[in-house]
Amino acid sequence: MLPANDSLSLTLADFYTETRVTFGGAAKDTLRLDDQTLTGPALTKAVKVVDQVRSLAHIQSAALIESYNHVPTAAGLASSASGMAALAGAAAKAAGLTLDHRQLSRLARRGSGSATRSIDGGFVRWFAGHDDDSSFAMPVAAAPELLASIRVVAVVFSDQPKSIGSTDGMARTAATSSYFAAWTERADEDLTLLLPALRQGDFRAVGTIAEGNALAMHAATLAARPPFTYFLPSTLALIQQVGQLRERTGIPVYATVDAGPNVKLLTLAPYVTQLQLWLQTEFPTAQVTITHAGPEMSYHQTRKEENTHA
Repeated sequence: MLPANDSLSLTLADFYTETRVTFGGAAKDTLRLDDQTLTGPALTKAVKVVDQVRSLAHIQSAALIESYNHVPTAAGLASSASGMAALAGAAAKAAGLTLDHRQLSRLARRGSGSATRSIDGGFVRWFAGHDDDSSFAMPVAAAPELLASIRVVAVVFSDQPKSIGSTDGMARTAATSSYFAAWTERADEDLTLLLPALRQGDFRAVGTIAEGNALAMHAATLAARPPFTYFLPSTLALIQQVGQLRERTGIPVYATVDAGPNVKLLTLAPYVTQLQLWLQTEFPTAQVTITHAGPEMSYHQTRKEENTHA
């Protein structure tokens, strides 16, 4: 799970996963998500993480993984990022390992690339690297006033699983899109501009760079063979109207879209109420969640046994 370029994300407070891992709690590796037992690709991804933990801890016990997503699963809202990060932390703790955040970041990457950035809070940079040791994530500096004031308005048009998953979609894009190389080059350039903007607290620069980068990524998927898009008509309509709203009113709001149909609007705390009222008028059926920068992963013991929540 090594990426083509460095990347940056913002950990969110209200979209998270709780996971308990029990070694010896089942006859074979078992994954339960939101009280449903999962098999197939979902279990395979989880076992990649668990296998690495078993290797590091020199144990052979099967794992019972119990997870609860406080974010729609596979809908383009980073459920795999939070899920695999929580699994890495809980499995390592349950196996008695003491891993620092860099090691946990590398471990989480085994299950999901985006999980690499989800161990830490705030803004986090994933260094692409060239092998397992050099591909990891670390927090990056941001002006305290920016980190305190930035808000993400998540506009959910669909909470159903995507027709093409993030990993499969990016694999197709990397292999067949004539725009992929141009996008990775732009991503490196964007990050070079974004890091000083974060340190200086220049929100308008941050929003402009993030919005343009997201749209460039989706342009690359449209140039894949066969082409595909995660956008719904409402996704595109919101992106267009956000740009018009910004020009008309001066409200600092910028649209970003991950591998899914749902839009995350970047703005600042004083403008949230205006945006909520605008969204209620223009997109009355959308689910809207307001969130802010979130903390690093945390643990709590649930019983006296070796069961650990992360």
